[in-house]
Amino acid sequence: MSVLNFILGFHTYLEDYKEVRRIVSEFGEEALALSDPSDNLDSGLSGEYKLYNGGTPIKDVYRARFSTATISFQKYATEKTREYIEKAWKQPTYVVRPYGVQGTDRFLKLLSDLTGKPVPQSLEEERQKLLDAMADSYYWVHGKRFALWGDPDFVYGVTSFLLELGAEPVHILCTNAGEEWAQEIKDLCSKFDNGKYAQVFPGKDLWHMRSLLFTEPVDYMIGTSYGKYLWRDTGTPLIRIGYPIFDRHHLHRYGILFYKGAINMLVWIVNTILDETDRRTISIASTDYSFDLIR
Repeated sequence: MSVLNFILGFHTYLEDYKEVRRIVSEFGEEALALSDPSDNLDSGLSGEYKLYNGGTPIKDVYRARFSTATISFQKYATEKTREYIEKAWKQPTYVVRPYGVQGTDRFLKLLSDLTGKPVPQSLEEERQKLLDAMADSYYWVHGKRFALWGDPDFVYGVTSFLLELGAEPVHILCTNAGEEWAQEIKDLCSKFDNGKYAQVFPGKDLWHMRSLLFTEPVDYMIGTSYGKYLWRDTGTPLIRIGYPIFDRHHLHRYGILFYKGAINMLVWIVNTILDETDRRTISIASTDYSFDLIR
């Protein structure tokens, strides 16, 4: 059995840590998370105080240097870390963002290449379920215009998924990113017809986003709790995905990576669209007996 190290990143949701272990185990291998805060942030209520819960055991940190490879889900936040691992551990490192269909496909191909094993049928079936869910909701998401912001790799992954859904990412903003990230986003969007509307803003903040939403409005925003102030000022509906989410409960308990996480994001996106559609047509609903029961 080979061991693979994973660096998921602070924007990753708790369930994603369990998912990466499950997926790697489907290949018959073992995954080590460097580091793993999932149990610390979801420790349960036992009635006894514990300063620390879960985490990555010290013995696993020692074992990590003898692993087959290290896979990071963040390109821009782990440059020095990957450089150290390659130099000190003599270990290859890889970057992949397993968001949506294509991102997860690349991740599973990497696992297949590293382990020498084919992608398990169970994961192929999960892919099929995601595609079925996307087909069910495509009509509602297609052509909708989005603004989004967050961590560089998170924004890259969500942009990729929006493009797969037929949505139009219009304002793509990241405060802690530079021109390399901006060019990567532009290259990604250029591969899709619906990516031609994308405007990329590295090094800008949400005050800049506020101006964009006034001068070139979009249909929806995807981002953190701080977006509620943009919603208040501009009226643009906010879909809360990312970190931090302070003003809603329990969203961190769901995953956003891999095929299953993509279904979660699709659920949040399409149901927000349906909620807003109902709100805009409430006057019709009061007089129309057959008001859109099935969608």
